[in-house]
Amino acid sequence: MKTPAGNIWYPYTQMKTSGEPLCIVKGEGVYLYDTEGKKYIDAISSWWVNLHGHAHPYIAERVSAQLRTLEHVIFSRFTHPPALEFAARLLKILPSGQSKIFFSDNGSTAVEASLKMAIQYCRQRGDNRRRVIALQHAYHGDTFGSMSVSERGYFTKPFRDFLFETDFLPAPLRGQGEQAVTAMKEYLSRFGSQTAAFIYEPIVQGAGGMLMHDADALNEMIRACREEEIITIADEVMTGFGRTGKLFASDYMDEKPDIMCLSKGITGGTMAMGVTSCKAKIFDAFLSDDKTKTFFHGHSYTANPLACTAALASLDLLEKKECMDRIQFISQQHRDFLKGIKNNKNVRNARCAGTILAVELNTGEETSYFHSSSDDSFRFFLERGMLLRPLGNILYMMPPYCISKDELGRIYSAVEEKITGK
Repeated sequence: MKTPAGNIWYPYTQMKTSGEPLCIVKGEGVYLYDTEGKKYIDAISSWWVNLHGHAHPYIAERVSAQLRTLEHVIFSRFTHPPALEFAARLLKILPSGQSKIFFSDNGSTAVEASLKMAIQYCRQRGDNRRRVIALQHAYHGDTFGSMSVSERGYFTKPFRDFLFETDFLPAPLRGQGEQAVTAMKEYLSRFGSQTAAFIYEPIVQGAGGMLMHDADALNEMIRACREEEIITIADEVMTGFGRTGKLFASDYMDEKPDIMCLSKGITGGTMAMGVTSCKAKIFDAFLSDDKTKTFFHGHSYTANPLACTAALASLDLLEKKECMDRIQFISQQHRDFLKGIKNNKNVRNARCAGTILAVELNTGEETSYFHSSSDDSFRFFLERGMLLRPLGNILYMMPPYCISKDELGRIYSAVEEKITGK
């Protein structure tokens, strides 16, 4: 059932042309239910956040119990057990070298914190490095710092004069890794000593079109930055917590980041929370008797106990063998599906990384977020009881880990129908 938009201004929505929003009143497992009881497979995990299925009873029980104990407390010079426990458990599974956890409330703020850490780290050491490297096609969020390190395009156009300068280098896309490494080394030969940070989305660039990387090439780019003492920042807001087939996309590389940004799946899709982790050397640069060297950053709901509890419950589920088995199952199903469509003339490119599948339609036009096929594809899948939100002419899916073989098969069949028109 469609409901009037009313007083709400919806995100990433052209309010004049989008029509009335679909009202969802219930979630269960991989399904969302509207007011008339029609159900939809949530094939994109509600903007990539849901890991274990909607309204998971275990997470709900844990959050409910916490709500009756402590709902929130200021996190400056105070702490609480859920935050302490989650930070300790998270550090145990993060790539080697991460030492401290800084809490925020979403992916953009996690990135903001990482950039401020890296830049202030240089200043604390008396190093006035001003350059920042990001990758072409990058998307890191919608706040001003995160927009500054995102590729300049329609998302950022109205604000370009307000964004700090960033040097964008070629992404190490599959088949283009050597060129990306060469570009990085050439850049560093000129500006390495002036560069504070290199921020990247490891293995998969999400909003840029589910673009997938050559892990070895990215590894070499990170190593080259490390030789120049450049702080490396892995934005794993989307790729964290199993999405790429490993717990973290950085697990595919030998070179580990100095700073990591996490959000989205961190609470299993239950509550808003962000995390920026860092190596000890970053944290140590802020330790001083001089209070002006404090890291002046924070949010009212930093480390909310309910969100930390949801994150702990999600970790309980994620670390079970059956969950990792499900991730590998979905990954194999994606690979098998791609074999059947790779030679289809209507497919420009099809690719997968772990539980993430992307099919780029061959429309005869340039690939674009604003491609006219996007709205048609969205409605096509919605009519068939599936939530897919195409990135222009790129169909993608990233389902909750509890999805069944039959449910995956239904989505694959719908994608094939869309591809072939039959």
